[in-house]
Amino acid sequence: MDGGSLGLMGLISQTVFNGGCHVLGVIPTALMSHEISGETVGEVKTVADMHQRKAEMAKHADAFISLPGGYGTMEELLEIISWSQLGIHEKPVGLLNVDGYYNSLLALFDKGVEEGFIRDTARHIVVIAETAAELIKKMEEYAPVHDRVAPIQSWEVDQLSEPSASSGNL
Repeated sequence: MDGGSLGLMGLISQTVFNGGCHVLGVIPTALMSHEISGETVGEVKTVADMHQRKAEMAKHADAFISLPGGYGTMEELLEIISWSQLGIHEKPVGLLNVDGYYNSLLALFDKGVEEGFIRDTARHIVVIAETAAELIKKMEEYAPVHDRVAPIQSWEVDQLSEPSASSGNL
């Protein structure tokens, strides 16, 4: 397979798989026909919705890396940063800032610190680099320095994927 037929995520998955690592793709049923257009790489787990997808990824991942992307990528990035701040996980969250793609978002984070909405220590949840090699090195050295809202033992990641009885339509 070549990179053109795989798309970016497929190319990354194939590279990781070829490097001898486990690849787990988590996809909501509604996106199966839209996202998977051929041979899959590694294991694919189908889930009910996007919330369950994020919970499964959080449960199985060793770390998180965001590449340049759209609304969905940014939403997932912000949620996983929030989960770190809350104490749901202590895994590194990396941002591959290719050609300064995320500079405006990072400036917003800095403005949040300046205005008192984000603690300075929480600003360091995100590990940032412009190259993949630099990002991996920084993530390997990552140690959380921020205060967590609640200890990790307080959170059950498995429960995050189960709808609560109190949730309803907004």
